[in-house]
Amino acid sequence: MATDEIAELQQQIMEKTSRLRELQAGLPGEEVKNYTFDTTEGTVTLRDLFTGNRKMLLIHNMGQACRYCTLWGDGLNPFVTHLESALSVAMVSKDSPEVQRKFANSRNWRIRMASHGGGEYMTEQVAAEGMGNMPGAVVYELAGEKILRKASTWFGPGDLYCSQWHFLGLAGIGLDEWTPQYAYWQRPLAMEDGGANLPD
Repeated sequence: MATDEIAELQQQIMEKTSRLRELQAGLPGEEVKNYTFDTTEGTVTLRDLFTGNRKMLLIHNMGQACRYCTLWGDGLNPFVTHLESALSVAMVSKDSPEVQRKFANSRNWRIRMASHGGGEYMTEQVAAEGMGNMPGAVVYELAGEKILRKASTWFGPGDLYCSQWHFLGLAGIGLDEWTPQYAYWQRPLAMEDGGANLPD
């Protein structure tokens, strides 16, 4: 029966996810330079973003022009307080600090923001083959004077890091059947204000 196969697959996914965590935890890390970023408070370094912690989760966001990156930011935001009990959390994109702050405020994000401006950090730490600006996340760790790049991942439809895909899948809605939007206003059947100049 299909339900039996589903239960078996779910168990396999749990076991493989557990193994994935073991492998990620065991990575030795690769030393990286102390990159600089722009913020609304001025220039900061990669080391500054650790804010006193030994480990940091740095989210690679493509910027406010990406609906998918906005979905991941919206999904991460409620967990920031929990994550920050264990490590530092920040988000970088190519947008200017002012654009970042305005957009973060419009989404009620409480994530610390910094801009790599599409420069050296993006080309050396964010870019994927065939794609210069790739969403994802990386964990950095301080080891004395060194900054180590530990585990990393890419974000994309169906990934492990956005629960939306899995709930849609549970409902039988495929990855190609739904696209995130910045807002989901639906027009009422009758407009009390007369209905002039409505957006499409």
